[in-house]
Amino acid sequence: MSGTSIDGVDAAIVRTDGERVFGFGPACTVPYDVGLRAEIRACLGKPEIGPDLVRRITERHVDAARLALSRHREPVSLIGMHGHTILHAPAARLTRQAGDGGMLAAATGIDVVCDFRGADVAAGGQGAPLAPLYHRALCGDLVRPVAVLNIGGIANVTWIGADDDPVAFDTGPGNGLLDDWISARTGDAFDRDGTVSAAGAVDRGVLAALLRHPYFRLAPPKSLDRLEFDIDGAGRLSLQDGAATLARFTCEAVGCAAAHLPSPPRRWLATGGGRRNPTLMRGLEAVLDAPVAPVEDAGWDGDALEAQAFAFLAVRSVRKLPLSVPTTTGAPRSLTGGRLCRA
Repeated sequence: MSGTSIDGVDAAIVRTDGERVFGFGPACTVPYDVGLRAEIRACLGKPEIGPDLVRRITERHVDAARLALSRHREPVSLIGMHGHTILHAPAARLTRQAGDGGMLAAATGIDVVCDFRGADVAAGGQGAPLAPLYHRALCGDLVRPVAVLNIGGIANVTWIGADDDPVAFDTGPGNGLLDDWISARTGDAFDRDGTVSAAGAVDRGVLAALLRHPYFRLAPPKSLDRLEFDIDGAGRLSLQDGAATLARFTCEAVGCAAAHLPSPPRRWLATGGGRRNPTLMRGLEAVLDAPVAPVEDAGWDGDALEAQAFAFLAVRSVRKLPLSVPTTTGAPRSLTGGRLCRA
C-alpha cells in the first residue's frame, strides 16, 4: 500500500480467507527517496503518468514485497498491490493508481491482484474508502458502535454498528495539508511529534474559511482527491500558526463527519501516521468530546493496517467476494473488483 502521504510503500503479511483474519506475519516500510516523492507530487491530478515513473514506483513495491517475504518462513500465495493514487475523480468515473501488477508478479513469482478501485468507480461508486470490510473483520467483539479513523494524507472514517454493516467515507484532509505546509517552509517531510503545530495558535478566520468548503455539507457516501484542498488560505500565517490551524482543520473536518454517522461512536480508534501526532490526537478529543485512542489499544498494528487491508481484499477479489458495499462507497450494489496478474 502506498498512501496519499507520499512517504513510501508499506507491506504486510496476513493469514486470511478474505472473511476472517487468522494471524499476521511481518510488516515493513520502504521509504520513497526525496526525488521520487517530488516526481509523484508533480504528477498528482494527471490522468496518465510516464512509464518510467510507473516502473520506479513499482520497483519500490518490489523492494517492499521482497523485504516482507524475506522475514517470513511460510509460502505466500497472493499479493495485493494498491499502487499509488495519482488521480481520484469519481464524479468523472476516473481513478488512477500507479503501479505495474504484472511487473510485481514477475519479480516475486507470486500472483498479484491490482486495480482495486476501478470497478467500483466505473459502476458509479466513489471507489473509496476500501478498508472498511477489513476493519469489520478485525472488530470482532469490540463495543459498538465503533469508529475507525484513518489519518493518512486524506482522512477517512469507518463506522460499525451492532448489525456489522459499515458506513464509511472520507472526512477531509488528514496529514496532507500539514505535511505540505511543513515541507514547503522547512524542508522536513512532516510535523514530527506535532511540535510545530503545538507551538502555534489557531487562526479562527482562516479556519472558518477552510471549513466553508462545500464538501463538508455533502452527505456520504463521498470521497476526495489529494488535491481537493490546498495550503494557500494559510499563506500569510507564521510557520507555527499555519501548522496549528491546518492541524485543527483536520480535526474539525472529522467533527463535521461525525454529524453524518448513524449514531455517536462509543469508541474512536485512530490509525495512519496522524495517530502519532499528539496535536492532532488532542484536537480530535476536544472536537469529538469522546476518547480517541490509537488502534494499538485494540491490539492492531496501525503502521501495517492499510497494507493488511489490501492483502485481505486481494483474497476477496480472487474469491469474487465484494470489496465495497453501497454504504461504504455509494456503489449501486455490493461489488467485487481487482485485476489478477499471474506470476
